[in-house]
Amino acid sequence: MKKILFIALFVTTASFAQKTINNYKYVIVPNKFDFVKGKDKYQTSSLTKFLFNKYGFTALLENEKLPDDVVNNRCLALTGVVKDDSSLFTTKSIVELRDCYNKVVFTSQVGKSKEKDYKKAYHEAIRNAFKSVQALKYTYKPSKEVAAVKEEVVAPVVSAVEVVKNKTIEVKEGNTIENTLYAQSITNGFQLVNTKPEVVFQVLKTNVKDVFVIKDKNGILYKNGDSWFAEYYKNGTKVIKQYQIKF
Repeated sequence: MKKILFIALFVTTASFAQKTINNYKYVIVPNKFDFVKGKDKYQTSSLTKFLFNKYGFTALLENEKLPDDVVNNRCLALTGVVKDDSSLFTTKSIVELRDCYNKVVFTSQVGKSKEKDYKKAYHEAIRNAFKSVQALKYTYKPSKEVAAVKEEVVAPVVSAVEVVKNKTIEVKEGNTIENTLYAQSITNGFQLVNTKPEVVFQVLKTNVKDVFVIKDKNGILYKNGDSWFAEYYKNGTKVIKQYQIKF
């Protein structure tokens, strides 16, 4: 049995984000940020996770075991990223929250530090940037759409299409050659081709493991168990298709 969940609405400004960020249940923190050379260098990822949890979020590092609900719907989670904007004598950090389409929904103030030691400088700058996160006063509140469909359970179907109240079409296909795609590298992602061959999707990388944005579609590709699921909107209706993908 599978519960159908809606994707949270996009936001673009901090003031609007305060009304909607509460609808996201988790924050996933990368194990490594772009401005450091090693995993959790200077404990930047660990500190970021700690501070998100301190200010009310449920934060996890990307290599931790994820709860079942976010495995089934990555759009319940934001990705928490620290960006570096340092100058010669000042360490500057910015905290970003990105949704499952890699769209920035919140940007903090710039946190600064004059410390010369790298670890102390990054920690002070990140903590100062998190003052903006603290000001959000985050408390998780499921969106009305999520709350409404949590009790709606749809029986599994094989090689069939099921249409439910929220206009979701779910296609679960067998593990046959027809639904096997092959990944070919392109800039910032892959093109996925079938056996004809023809390009079915072009997908772009995100900061979340096993989650891609589907190019030119309002959707994402994500892994659940041994299968991949393409989830996108077509003519106002959400479509979910299951694939086996060979990378």
